[in-house]
Amino acid sequence: MESNIMPKVYGWMFIGLLITFLTGFVVYTNPTMIANVFGSAWLFIIVILEFVLVIFLSARISKMKPVTAKVSFILYSFVSGLTFSSVFITYELSSIMLVFLITALIFGIFAVIGTVTKKDLTKFGSYLLMALIGIIIISIVNLFISIPQVDFIISIIVIIVFVGFTAYDVQRIKRLEKLSIIDENNLAIYGALQLYLDFINIFLELLNLMGKRDN
Repeated sequence: MESNIMPKVYGWMFIGLLITFLTGFVVYTNPTMIANVFGSAWLFIIVILEFVLVIFLSARISKMKPVTAKVSFILYSFVSGLTFSSVFITYELSSIMLVFLITALIFGIFAVIGTVTKKDLTKFGSYLLMALIGIIIISIVNLFISIPQVDFIISIIVIIVFVGFTAYDVQRIKRLEKLSIIDENNLAIYGALQLYLDFINIFLELLNLMGKRDN
């Protein structure tokens, strides 16, 4: 049976990415906003708010009203855009656009794999999560020892992990649709959030590897 949820998921994911990129660009073009976001305690508050919104959406998605889910996702996309402005500060716009297109191609390929594969990817979710936890621990350690080669390896592994998560999440969203345990509107937001995070992480790591820095 053809999935009815995935077009809604991709639609909301696109909205989230659009809000994030536009917010980041607008902040980048306004020196006052840049100073307010990165030159004060607001940055700490923004980062904490990002984590709170992700946890809130993930934990409460099955219980919240659809309008609450939508507003929370839009708010998260906007808040993420505030810190995302650092991307426009650091890299050339042409480089950002090129890496975005490459990310979209890679993401699309693995989203299709997650859609058409008959193989159950459930067990891979645990392996991917363990790999992600390991990456976080290694990244924290490398903040103190600062080995450039480790950063390069981490970026490669992160890309592999999140392309894996892309296929896994697409299949999981379709499975949740069949189970009908989450309201369809809320599931669309939940799925959009998961795929949004996959896309953004792939994009940022590819940009770290391939992006041309703005001097």
